[in-house]
Amino acid sequence: MSFLRAEWRKLALANYVIDPAILQDLVPARTELDLWEGKCYASLVGFKFVNTRLLGIPIPFHTHFEEVNLRFYVKHFDGDAWKRGVVFVKEIVPKPMLTLVANTVYKEHYQTLPMRYLWDENEERRKIVYEWKSEGEWQLFETIAEHAPSEIGPGSEAEFITEHYWGYTKVNPRKTFEYQVTHPRWEQYKVKSHRIEVDFGKVYGERFAFINQLEPVSVMLAEGSAITVEGKSRI
Repeated sequence: MSFLRAEWRKLALANYVIDPAILQDLVPARTELDLWEGKCYASLVGFKFVNTRLLGIPIPFHTHFEEVNLRFYVKHFDGDAWKRGVVFVKEIVPKPMLTLVANTVYKEHYQTLPMRYLWDENEERRKIVYEWKSEGEWQLFETIAEHAPSEIGPGSEAEFITEHYWGYTKVNPRKTFEYQVTHPRWEQYKVKSHRIEVDFGKVYGERFAFINQLEPVSVMLAEGSAITVEGKSRI
């Protein structure tokens, strides 16, 4: 049985090209940074959990909620093939039980903060907004996209960002947890405009404050799908 089943919906992704040296001490053992066309990416991601079930059971008041995370991309060579995955710098959610379970079971880096979201859609466009309150100040990630979906092209940057099916967690310098995330290939909505009002240093630590001065190289809005998160193993 899958550890978690849910839907991930309306994934807003802002992608930044950064110096890989900034991430080196965060890379889990037995993984290495996964680059796209020689570039190292970090992504700010906001999305909605829908119909969430833990070990097949819906937890009252924890079935629908937002998450915003900062992540980067790694790969692990497992015998005869590469597994492509993500590492989370921090995952922000509005429910303390989520933080307790994720940090205890998966040794992740969840934080509970006040959050809110807006999905405003009409026949012409989709406006998706995720907000979270850090140290008394609201942070904001907004995308306005076309209403009609489109395919994510093979070999594209969007495919690289969305087609990572493993999660890796650095437990200590020698120990890494691995878990699989399953979902079908996603569609996207072409982003027409975006607004990011985030103090990256305040939210994610001083090492990431430099992102305040960067513009994302791309911003995406993916529809998402049903997903599963499988149990963890040590590599």
